[in-house]
Amino acid sequence: MNLYERFLAQDMRALARAITLVESGYPEGQALLRQLRGRGQAKVVGLTGSPGAGKSTLTDRLIEEARKRGETVAVLAVDPSSPFTGGAILGDRIRMMRHHQDKGVYIRSLASRGALGGLAGATVATLALLEAFGFDRIFVETVGVGQSEVDIARVADTTVLVLTPAAGDAVQAFKAGVMEIADVFVVNKFDLPGGERIVQEIKTTLELAAPRPAGWKPPVLTAVAPKAEGILELFEALEAHYQHLQQHGLLEADRLERARFEVESVIQEWGRRKTREGQALIAQVAQGELTPEEAAMQLLGGPLGVRT
Repeated sequence: MNLYERFLAQDMRALARAITLVESGYPEGQALLRQLRGRGQAKVVGLTGSPGAGKSTLTDRLIEEARKRGETVAVLAVDPSSPFTGGAILGDRIRMMRHHQDKGVYIRSLASRGALGGLAGATVATLALLEAFGFDRIFVETVGVGQSEVDIARVADTTVLVLTPAAGDAVQAFKAGVMEIADVFVVNKFDLPGGERIVQEIKTTLELAAPRPAGWKPPVLTAVAPKAEGILELFEALEAHYQHLQQHGLLEADRLERARFEVESVIQEWGRRKTREGQALIAQVAQGELTPEEAAMQLLGGPLGVRT
């Protein structure tokens, strides 16, 4: 059987190979994606928050709850790439490894590949493959740095912001504008001092925030992930938000936004590649001989990238 047939036959190795081909930008990966895109529809949950907020442990517990309910689960853990070396951590996600022998769970790390501190288009392409494979629920976990917190809201159906009682966590979230895009708030490590204070801060801020689509009111929950405290309430909140999206016909808009993000990511990557190739034009900008707009038009082949 070829890769496409093996994929349809639910071969996990075929899935892993397909993701690698797509992430690396190989033409066969794009061809496979074209054949598979649009199959299946998973509930996509994005989890973001500052490093050390306990997202991996929280995700591990959510996997456990989803499996109790008979759902198949995929996890995409997006690590930030270095803007200098392009390297990423891509850890083994040890906290989730207890599920590695469960055939209903698939865990994959991806690099952001310099996508301005955010998600790469490859993340959305991988999501499409995981949906086509037939997973019921997909968790996308990002390190809450740079653009990734805002990007995740464009990719996920439900965005969960994970905070801790640590000093400055809430202030950082308010400054980054993440308060406007999270659908569910979780104060993890609630057994640490300051938990009640941050819950009140979030609730007060939400009272002043702009209304959400179709009147959704983001819940502010608490959890102690290692002890599995608050996990059931969090899972029920994810379900409630998804039902809200269904009832008000908002899922189609989510899918369109995800596709828009993917196209923008491709254009962004193309622009980066072009600037690496056009060092002479970059030098002219630095010397004041060209404006950035003139250089960009030359690199992209004319206005808006249309060859003239």
